[in-house]
Amino acid sequence: VQLQASGGGLVQAGGSLRLSCAASGHSLSSDALGWFRRIPGKERELVAAMSRGGGITHYANSVRGRFTISRDNSKNTAYLQMNNLKPEDTAVYYCAAEPGTFSGIYYSDQAYDYWGQGTQVTVSS
Repeated sequence: VQLQASGGGLVQAGGSLRLSCAASGHSLSSDALGWFRRIPGKERELVAAMSRGGGITHYANSVRGRFTISRDNSKNTAYLQMNNLKPEDTAVYYCAAEPGTFSGIYYSDQAYDYWGQGTQVTVSS
């Protein structure tokens, strides 16, 4: 099982990026999904999450209204659309997936079995 995260880069404040997380060797269609980020000097934090059925989403207060988590089962890919980016969004972003039957949101990074390698997002002021 491999998750390949991509789409990071350097963007000016107010700009947008879309992160992708493509899976191979495993179907994401029935997984709970999460996007985390690690800001230098801080612990990894949950940015956005989606339940396995897609009916429930969760966003950190700092990104609510600006970020959107989604998935495309036909492409076996998860996405994080990030709009109105701020310098404080600068971090390494990780996608995560968790199979199973739980229908809610996994808030802890310990709950996720599969992880992407991380993609750097840098927002300049």
